[in-house]
Amino acid sequence: MTEEKKYLFGPVPSRRLGLSLGVDIVPFKTCTLDCIYCQIGKTSEKTIERKDYVVVEAVLEELKDRLAQGLTADFITISGSGEPTLNSQLGQIIDGIKKITDIPVAVLTNGTLLTDKSVRADCAKADVVVPSLDAGDQQTFQKINRPHRDISIEKLVDGLCAFRDEFSGQIWLEVFLVEGINTDANQIAKIKTIIERISPDKVHLNTAVRPTAEKDVKRLDAEKLQAVAVQLGQRCEVVADFALLYDGKHIEGGAKDVLSMLKRRPCSLNDISSGLGIRRDVALKYVTYFQQQGVVDTVERDGTTFFKAD
Repeated sequence: MTEEKKYLFGPVPSRRLGLSLGVDIVPFKTCTLDCIYCQIGKTSEKTIERKDYVVVEAVLEELKDRLAQGLTADFITISGSGEPTLNSQLGQIIDGIKKITDIPVAVLTNGTLLTDKSVRADCAKADVVVPSLDAGDQQTFQKINRPHRDISIEKLVDGLCAFRDEFSGQIWLEVFLVEGINTDANQIAKIKTIIERISPDKVHLNTAVRPTAEKDVKRLDAEKLQAVAVQLGQRCEVVADFALLYDGKHIEGGAKDVLSMLKRRPCSLNDISSGLGIRRDVALKYVTYFQQQGVVDTVERDGTTFFKAD
């Protein structure tokens, strides 16, 4: 009953991408950053070295099997447990996906390696790239994102601008706001200036609605988020609660899918229920089973119970 997928997770509801089948191609929490708001915890391996972390054929075979079972998804999303551009075979994986399905491919990245021409070439194979920008200066970048020592905000922005010049697809830039750190008028003005340089197709505002790596991370309320969105311009929108985006596209979910979701990020019962198309009581049955096995814990945030696998 506890068998899980090795590389795939979901489909899960995404506040940006609708119903998204995740593809996880780096080891857990291998990243270039150690963001204080990360929903899957602190970075265990902070690096900028690209490696062949997976066997490409194994990833594609798993996807073929999933497609053969019947797959409803708006995107196949390269994301998961760390920074996907650290996988030096990213481009090969995207090429392989596109040969076996017409479902568009998205890459969720922090954007820190886009200074590397080969990384830009790999990401350019996707239909949508969703990078991040959470700071307007180095001091704030250090405070929120805690980067590898060889990464600076200037390099991050230069890479994003270079990618914009080369990429004809969609760039949806996410800005994650942490109350009291990057939300004052000066910081918002700096972020706006950088956004204008990058010229993304969309800007998505996000804040801490799930448990975070550091417990003192404070989220913005909806009203303030909307006010910042207005300041940042017409391309900017507050990322809605993903439950509102879920439009009844149900799939059958089982225990292994629940565990796969919870290994990637904390989820409430409603998240599990809507994401896997199962009744809330069924989701609770699976979660209770995994708790009894000692593989799932609970985390409380703002009155909501989230479940997370070890």
